[in-house]
Amino acid sequence: MRQRTHVGVVGPGDGATEEQVQRAREVGRLLALAGAVVVTGGLGGVMAAAARGCGDAGGLSLGLLPGADRADAGAPHTLTVPTGLGELRNGLLVRSSDVVVAVGPSWGTLSEVALAVRTGVPVVLLGWGTLADHLPQDAGVPAPLRAATPQDAVQLALGDRDG
Repeated sequence: MRQRTHVGVVGPGDGATEEQVQRAREVGRLLALAGAVVVTGGLGGVMAAAARGCGDAGGLSLGLLPGADRADAGAPHTLTVPTGLGELRNGLLVRSSDVVVAVGPSWGTLSEVALAVRTGVPVVLLGWGTLADHLPQDAGVPAPLRAATPQDAVQLALGDRDG
């Protein structure tokens, strides 16, 4: 049986802009339509929007919550795991994902992008503007890919994984 691709969708929580929320919802919807599992940090903003878009398309989403209370989930994920790990759950999210789509920057998102790059998990950046120009370029370490639209982000994230 073919394993579903797990795509981490990360980005700002409560401070997310309306554009980031709309983009994340569309990313979640498109991932679900492609049969991918959406993995988020389980809270608001980009995380909730991706889960909502995934749910709108009948997909599966997993929210890895930082706290110990399942009731803290920011949207109706298919499954939630209250990790009790705080910000350390970012590492769990990255290691649970085959690829990460980062919809806009925040401090927590930067940590997830860094962990993914350092551990060989491919990263797609959406809505990072010129900040992406200032990310470190380490020899032998694949740089994050850049997407202009949610459709581009999903195409880059899935590549030939589901083919």
